[in-house]
Amino acid sequence: MTLDKLAIGEKRKILAVNGQGALRRRLLDMGLTPYTEVMIRKVAPMGDPIELHLRGYELTIRLDDAKNIEVEDGVSE
Repeated sequence: MTLDKLAIGEKRKILAVNGQGALRRRLLDMGLTPYTEVMIRKVAPMGDPIELHLRGYELTIRLDDAKNIEVEDGVSE
């Protein structure tokens, strides 16, 4: 499952960050690393971008970028 499929309020752990080159490096630099818990906080009225809560801060990313982030299936605690 990818990050763009989650609903508001859902929490999951990141399994992998896909993409190549600068895109992957940028996502990792923003703190989107494997085993980090991430929660969807808000979605813009038109559905893009989305606001995430991770590592004690909020981060806004585009849906195209969220499609490169694999998260665990099922409910995390």
